[in-house]
Amino acid sequence: MTTIYLVRHGETDWNAERRMQGQTDIPLNQKGIGQAEACGAALNRGDYDVVISSHLKRAKKTAEIINQYLELPLETMADFAERHFGDGEGLTMGERTELYPDFNYPNQEELDMFSDRIMTGLEKVRQLHPEKRILLVAHGAVIKQMLTIIGKGDVDLSGIKFENTSISTVKWLDDDWVLEDYNRVDHLIKLEERTKA
Repeated sequence: MTTIYLVRHGETDWNAERRMQGQTDIPLNQKGIGQAEACGAALNRGDYDVVISSHLKRAKKTAEIINQYLELPLETMADFAERHFGDGEGLTMGERTELYPDFNYPNQEELDMFSDRIMTGLEKVRQLHPEKRILLVAHGAVIKQMLTIIGKGDVDLSGIKFENTSISTVKWLDDDWVLEDYNRVDHLIKLEERTKA
């Protein structure tokens, strides 16, 4: 059975400012580096076979930090880059609401093309790594759209904010993808407890 553990990248300054990143290549901030380290430290090397990441630096750096703990083969795939949000990129939530109240940003990647790209990427991973356990570091909109498609309407993710370095799990079972869990943040709770101590 192929199992994919989807990890959202660590925090960036644009995340903290609620700016839309899309494919603008923003690096992790210090908090994001700490989140990636907490995520890596919480994982058991024996539970995974390979690490795959979006090529954008915030995801790739998250994957590299996590992989310092796992020491597994690491690949990058552009299929899992964040959706391109066109003229919406770089704008804060307030600016986006004012300029584009329908959230239809000029020059953005069409939703059906975005969906095809990420699901094609998922199929590539399944064919390249059959029966393996894959840790896949990607982006909020990528993970949310992927799980929405896999959930087939059975799970309402509309109000869910996928936390930085949260983990969601999908499995290839009986010739179809199945959503097992999503947005797990146990490792981050441990990080917060250590920070407060």
